[in-house]
Amino acid sequence: MDAPLIVVNFKTYSTAMADSAEILGKLMADVSTSARMVAVTSAFDLSTVSSIAGLEVWSQHLDPVGQGSYTGWLEPQTAIARGAAGTIINHAEHKVPIEHVKELMSMLPEGFPICACAADVAEARALAELGPTFIAVEPPELIGGDISVTTADPAIVSDTVAAVKEVNPEVRVLCGAGVKNGQDVSTAIKLGAEGVLLASGVTKAKDVEGVLADLVSLI
Repeated sequence: MDAPLIVVNFKTYSTAMADSAEILGKLMADVSTSARMVAVTSAFDLSTVSSIAGLEVWSQHLDPVGQGSYTGWLEPQTAIARGAAGTIINHAEHKVPIEHVKELMSMLPEGFPICACAADVAEARALAELGPTFIAVEPPELIGGDISVTTADPAIVSDTVAAVKEVNPEVRVLCGAGVKNGQDVSTAIKLGAEGVLLASGVTKAKDVEGVLADLVSLI
């Protein structure tokens, strides 16, 4: 297995936007670990955070549009020029039709990581048919909560891994929703996931450095 991923979605938390995004990005880059640390930032912060040495930065969303008359859309070519080295898509807070994901994938450069989010096994299976780099399973009711999916519903992680690998063995599965600590990360990996996607566990933490260190402590 490749290095496990710790993917931190900055969302639009005040603690992870503008100057705070740069501070958080630097803390992530300073973590001593063999894990692959990924910051998922607002489009406003792509340029700044992607300039931090040693940190991989993804966009929170992209739209399948070209350059031109697309006011308000997130156009991929410009996002990449501004530092996006990957993207998530279809997050529970920004759902899109599966055709959106398919069209977007056709526009992205070869090897550009795309992580498609799924609420359940059925959606994960459908997304796996498209062959994204990653699928993150995130039951919506657990997102932002205090109980990790690895505790509340471990079967959805293992079942998603099995379903995705059956459809496309090349797709890597991440575990999201409620992930807070190193034990959650370790359990996710034991259930077959290859990393985690989290947000508030880091962005709302009082001791961000401590939380980041703990997340990678059992890898």
